[in-house]
Amino acid sequence: MNVAGKRVLITGGSSGIGLALARACLAKGAKVVITGRRPEALSAALQELRQASPSIWSVAADVATPEGRATTIHGAIDASGGLDVLINNAGGVRAGRLENIPEAELQAMIDVDLLAPILLTRAALPALRASGDAMIVNVTSGAALIGTPFYATYAATKAGLARFGEALRRELKGEGIHVLTVYPGGTDTPMMKSNRAGPELGFAREPASAVADAILDGIETDAFEVIRGGEARAQMIALNRDNPAAVDDRFLGMKSALEEAVKDHSAL
Repeated sequence: MNVAGKRVLITGGSSGIGLALARACLAKGAKVVITGRRPEALSAALQELRQASPSIWSVAADVATPEGRATTIHGAIDASGGLDVLINNAGGVRAGRLENIPEAELQAMIDVDLLAPILLTRAALPALRASGDAMIVNVTSGAALIGTPFYATYAATKAGLARFGEALRRELKGEGIHVLTVYPGGTDTPMMKSNRAGPELGFAREPASAVADAILDGIETDAFEVIRGGEARAQMIALNRDNPAAVDDRFLGMKSALEEAVKDHSAL
């Protein structure tokens, strides 16, 4: 897909990967709408992006609610005149032992990371069909490929979103709508600020701009998936498939340090 002139909606677009994606899409000549729950952050992002292009709009809404999803879709279509690319990027995380995480926070992850993108995609399908050359991009996580201790529910939601995208890609094949699934690794974003785990615990961080560039390349080449993390991640994925017990043992060796480093990781 050539994104020049395409109408792109990015949820969670006020910071992190979403903001970097907005910059990258605008640089390619797209028309972009960003959404987010925090009006102040959204306004600041819009102000910055307008310096690069006038073809940028924002919609303040919470995609985890029915009202927010309706506001998001209607606002995006009204602003840019339609919809060609939906990027489900908004997400939230709460790490820690399962029994120590309040039920409300577990539910929040399910609502934001899994239910919201499914229902937003459903609501967007009529506009995407009208495009004739459309794409849905689901930003999941490396945790969807390799389950990480203390991220059980987060991994479940992201793996669910990944399989949703795979199934939907096949459902929509031949109908003018492609589905791309993205698996970022550790990324230097506000969402990761309360995570104290470093590379020694498997949390190396790359710039959000690098992830955004890879996603844009995936959009432009009609890729099925984008997996970040390089050769080290590819080797771990292969090991997890062929010898999961070895991955279990690797996590066992770092479990205490990892638990301490991520116990306060929260961005909901």
